Amino acid sequence: MAKLDLDWLHVFVEIYKTQSVSRAAQALGMEQASASLVLTKLRRHFDDPLFCRTSAGMEPTPRAQTIYPDVLEALVRLEKARGATGAFLPQQAQRDFRICMTDISEIVLLPRLINHLQTTAPGLVVEAEKISAESRRKLESGDIDLAVGFTPDLEAGFYQQALFAQDFVCLASSAHPRVGSKLTRKAFSNEGHILVMASGTGHSIVDKVLAQNKVERQVVLRVDSFLGVARIVAQTELLVIVPRQLGHALAQQENVKLLEPPVPLPAYKVKQHWHERFNRDAGNIWLRKTMAELFSGINVNS
Repeated sequence: MAKLDLDWLHVFVEIYKTQSVSRAAQALGMEQASASLVLTKLRRHFDDPLFCRTSAGMEPTPRAQTIYPDVLEALVRLEKARGATGAFLPQQAQRDFRICMTDISEIVLLPRLINHLQTTAPGLVVEAEKISAESRRKLESGDIDLAVGFTPDLEAGFYQQALFAQDFVCLASSAHPRVGSKLTRKAFSNEGHILVMASGTGHSIVDKVLAQNKVERQVVLRVDSFLGVARIVAQTELLVIVPRQLGHALAQQENVKLLEPPVPLPAYKVKQHWHERFNRDAGNIWLRKTMAELFSGINVNS
């Protein structure tokens, strides 16, 4: 059996996490050809293909799934034995960070984050994807580094940090013929509404509070994202309830106005979540610190 090089194990872990030889090479700052060569050596060493190319990427074999926890633990123990997690130098770093977030966070937070990274860490690449039912598994496996948003499903089992508080407002067209500067309970119930069915974001609390206060809304349109609601509201007579920060952002893009709901709706906290396996990773620590510096204490009224 060929001598096992420690650097090979880092390649194995990155391919397992990213399901891609090219992305693994990029994350480790090496050429793809070198990563492919290491994979060949790993296959020879373990006498197993380890990863097979599929439509979903490089899927691990049962042998790879079996040894992955031990390999990862060995690397963590070696890193701990060295007495340091390794410095992360943002100006010099070449790394992809994978962040899952709600579509609200894409609109409200992502532009500011990217503008900041362009000046402080120009070699970083952010891969953003929607929070979904798979986000928990991806945080555990390392397929994503961070989850950001209002995600009650991630409250248990993960490290978390509150970034800012948020509440809700109602959007209406600035030219709405029946709704003025104040939204009455009667007008709210009489007008047609857009209902956003954003999976995994926890905004079902709005429905619960409206039901508790016996406030009805006539749902005319259901959509699975907040991304297009401002354009629809601006061009129709429909109303929609959105998080306040998102409302302010959308009001800058479309001819819509913000109105207070007829009954108080609950506030919630936007948080960042990460898995304990990456709690000591220097890059992950830097990313979390950056997110906290940029977004902690955002004023929900601006």
